[in-house]
Amino acid sequence: MSLSVNTNQPALIALQNLNKTNDDMQSVQTHINTGQSISTAKDNAAVWSIAQQQRADMSALGAVKMSLDRATSISDVALAAGESVSDLLKTMREKVVAAKDTSLTTSSRQSLNADFQGLLKNLQQVVSSAVFDGANLLDGSQAADMTFLADADAAQAITLTLQNLSLGGTINTLTATDDILTPTNAAAVLTRLDATMTSVNQAVGNIGTQSKQIEAHNSFVSKLNDVLETGVGNLVDADLAKESARLQALQVKQQLGAQALSIANGAPQIILSLFKGA
Repeated sequence: MSLSVNTNQPALIALQNLNKTNDDMQSVQTHINTGQSISTAKDNAAVWSIAQQQRADMSALGAVKMSLDRATSISDVALAAGESVSDLLKTMREKVVAAKDTSLTTSSRQSLNADFQGLLKNLQQVVSSAVFDGANLLDGSQAADMTFLADADAAQAITLTLQNLSLGGTINTLTATDDILTPTNAAAVLTRLDATMTSVNQAVGNIGTQSKQIEAHNSFVSKLNDVLETGVGNLVDADLAKESARLQALQVKQQLGAQALSIANGAPQIILSLFKGA
């Protein structure tokens, strides 16, 4: 190879290698800084696109979980109120059965009726108070059954069925005007009360079943989100142990490259020695 002051091929080669090493170091440092081996589409367009799609699904599942959490709260409130209504009906039955006793005095019968009327009012208060975020499954205020998101595409839904436990409804046939001031009235009320207790318990059971379904699906959505997150990590996360080893090797390679470039740059100095005697 001839010596020239115009072209220094070894220096050019050494510079190319040093630039390549510097680019590799920058890439490794990016992997370490982000924790990802693929953080942009430039790194690997196909894998980056897949990861972005999965991230979109994860974001959508966040909305699904929020919807299911709201459904859980609404059903829990309705369930608590429904169980209270069932307990009140049991207490009312005790009063009604006692009022069928023909030997009761007028004063005692009036006291039983007062207790019965108080329980009716309490029942209606419980039903009207079973509200969460403006939704009440028990008082007939909702126009239709409530549906909640079940998947990331909003293609499926979970439903909470309305259960109207208000007085005078199809489930609770008791009315605010009922009284047990006579054995005859008490007998008539008892017939409807027994039917109401059966219907109310069935309605509360339906709420409990749907609440359990929502809870199970909410748990599944949480697990699915975790699996998707792990899957995205498998695609794009960097192996930091390997990156650390690569960084160490590149640092040494960078130092050697700089030294090689320094030696190559010194080669033209040899030409000066050829002209010292001139």
